[in-house]
Amino acid sequence: MTDAPTKAGFVALIGEPNAGKSTLLNRMVGAKVSIVTHKVQTTRARIRGVAMAENAQLIFIDTPGLFKPRRRLDRAMVAAAWGGAADADVVVLMIEAHRGITSGVKAILETLAERTGKSPVALVINKIDKVKSEVLLALTKDMNEAYPFAETFMISAERGHGCDALRDWLVTQVPEGPYLYPEDQIADLPMRMIAAEMTREKLTLRLHQELPYELTVETENWEERPDGSARIDQLIYVARDGHKGIVLGKGGETVKAISQAARLELEEFLGRRVHLFVKVKVRPNWLEDAERYSEMGLDFKDGNA
Repeated sequence: MTDAPTKAGFVALIGEPNAGKSTLLNRMVGAKVSIVTHKVQTTRARIRGVAMAENAQLIFIDTPGLFKPRRRLDRAMVAAAWGGAADADVVVLMIEAHRGITSGVKAILETLAERTGKSPVALVINKIDKVKSEVLLALTKDMNEAYPFAETFMISAERGHGCDALRDWLVTQVPEGPYLYPEDQIADLPMRMIAAEMTREKLTLRLHQELPYELTVETENWEERPDGSARIDQLIYVARDGHKGIVLGKGGETVKAISQAARLELEEFLGRRVHLFVKVKVRPNWLEDAERYSEMGLDFKDGNA
């Protein structure tokens, strides 16, 4: 393969919230670069994960889930998702096998051709272990009758089933050209943002229904220490005083547990010691703050009604 010309291209992963896009991205890249939780709508920024496959570099855009937007943040997230699809060389639409063709999937199909232009679109049916084969075959038939997909794949992103076949096909679809990133780079996000995403994931997992989306995390300071470790200072922004109490927990035990879980994951990700310091700050209007949207890789203007 050394004499083969190099290839590089962008792959947009689109679908409803919780379809498994972040899990697939992490599987393809081989490292955790996107937040994965049981909560819907957790991917805010268009995170690009970089995967090397044979002579090709696949740059995955993990878009926020497509859903019916209600607030400014929701509208900005949906605009980012469709923007990612429009910019890609290949588009992958992910749906869940056990949920089938939902009203959300129907809404995506209605504008898919218009939004993706001439880029080939593959259908990926995820979580195939949750249904019987006859259900899968019927779903595949119905989806392909609804849209002319270039290819259909049945996978389990969590277990890895079918992911190699999908990756091999993607290699055939991206254009020839030089690599766009260094071969050892796995994401184009600054490490500060990846660190903030890891902490936000732990917040989401810990707090469940209490504070679904009215919080964000920013890495305020990153200091490399002479012993090879890193000191990372982060701020958790919440919208109300009452939210601050929930994040802190009794005697600060909740934020301490969240910080410890995030620190352990960061240490594993970086392969070295991390000193993580987390503070909670009330910022009532952060959902209307243009600077916060920039931090998340979203366009504030896209949130306009």
